[in-house]
Amino acid sequence: MSISNLRRRLHHGDVDGRNNEHVDISSADALNEPLLGSSNDNGGSEVYDPRRQDLWDDDRKKEQLHWSFLFSNLIAQWAQWLANILVGSGSIFGRLFPFSLDSQSSPVYLSPLQEERLNTLRRRLQIPFDGSRIEHQDALRQLWRLAYPTREIPPLKSELWKEMGWQGTDPSTDFRGGGLISLENLIFFAKNYPNSFQMLLNKVQGQRSDWEYPFAVAGINISFMLIQMLDLQSTVPSSKSGIRFLELLGRDESAFDHLYCVAFRLLDAQWLVKRASYMEFNEVMKSTRTQLERELVLEDVLAVKDLPSYTMLDK
Repeated sequence: MSISNLRRRLHHGDVDGRNNEHVDISSADALNEPLLGSSNDNGGSEVYDPRRQDLWDDDRKKEQLHWSFLFSNLIAQWAQWLANILVGSGSIFGRLFPFSLDSQSSPVYLSPLQEERLNTLRRRLQIPFDGSRIEHQDALRQLWRLAYPTREIPPLKSELWKEMGWQGTDPSTDFRGGGLISLENLIFFAKNYPNSFQMLLNKVQGQRSDWEYPFAVAGINISFMLIQMLDLQSTVPSSKSGIRFLELLGRDESAFDHLYCVAFRLLDAQWLVKRASYMEFNEVMKSTRTQLERELVLEDVLAVKDLPSYTMLDK
């Protein structure tokens, strides 16, 4: 007698469905027959017995599986070796046939414009700040003029620089791994969003902590955070945020600088919401990064100006 009305239902109350997985038998008859083969009450049982199979065929199948496994491993190792050469070399093959060593991600294809702008951005990242170079000194003076238009520019070593949020009297000692791009980001912020820049510089919004974050040093940290978040030091960005950023960069060559301004404004908003003090700066930075990562992968974000946090910026 066959089984009737056998239904298997899988509920999704948990992640993998195992907690609520069950077999529902709606038939009134008991389950008294094996699921494979057939049997009867007179002992004429005909149940599948694997021992009846040809042993030689079984051994041959095992041997075939063994060699198939070895061959597939060899192919995988060869493909990874080839991918390392092609992608790492930066050759035209690496651009036309990009490989991903992460099986969970898809290949990233760069248009000529994206590749050009990404390379330009990377060249900026490689320039360290050098306090002995005249052009770097001039950039610091430019930042001061933008921050304090009516005040005289102080010497490059002065207590007055602390008012901007540098830790010491010599701003050049605070750049460290930030590089020249972090100073360029601050200048871009002051030029393009002067109202937001002045508001954050002078801490004029919200109830502030007695021990506030230093404005300029926070800006350097934001630059460094974005470089890591967007995976800009890899051959081809592989993180979700990094891949989406490449799309934004293809539409706007200043996407990184605009994103920096959004990140700085968002950090200050997070700071006020958390009522944070200086000792909680790293925590606020992490929550800022998390929020940016969430916004960057939104489907309707086609430019930095489409980010929800962009609306907080004031020109």
